[in-house]
Amino acid sequence: MTKPNFDALNVGDDLPSFTTEPVSRLTLALYATGSGDHHPLHLDQDFVRANGIPDVFAHGMLGMAYLGRLLTQWVPQDAIRSFGVRFTAITQIGERMVCTGKVVEKLEQGGEKCVRLELTCANEQGEAKHKGDAVVALV
Repeated sequence: MTKPNFDALNVGDDLPSFTTEPVSRLTLALYATGSGDHHPLHLDQDFVRANGIPDVFAHGMLGMAYLGRLLTQWVPQDAIRSFGVRFTAITQIGERMVCTGKVVEKLEQGGEKCVRLELTCANEQGEAKHKGDAVVALV
């Protein structure tokens, strides 16, 4: 993988986005296995209905994983200097997630040329489910 070039980037430039397959019960089961988060809110339809919730919903950290994938499809993992995400809305079964990023600042940090990124994981209707930021070092 070739890192993007610092000098060629401008504030406002977009990262290559991607859209996930629809979030399915299988997605949640696989994520639960990988993460160790087997909370019934994400896996047990009887449990959620008994608590007045119509259906299971995605783990909050699944959106962070999608945004991490957005980053690592753009730069190698070792270029990431910081990465933070906040949960903003529940991701429902069947939603496709659109992951996007934008350069919001060019800076030097610790002697490295870096860019600060604004990241969003939203459904296809544009409702943000996760908002994040990252700093990556570039050549």
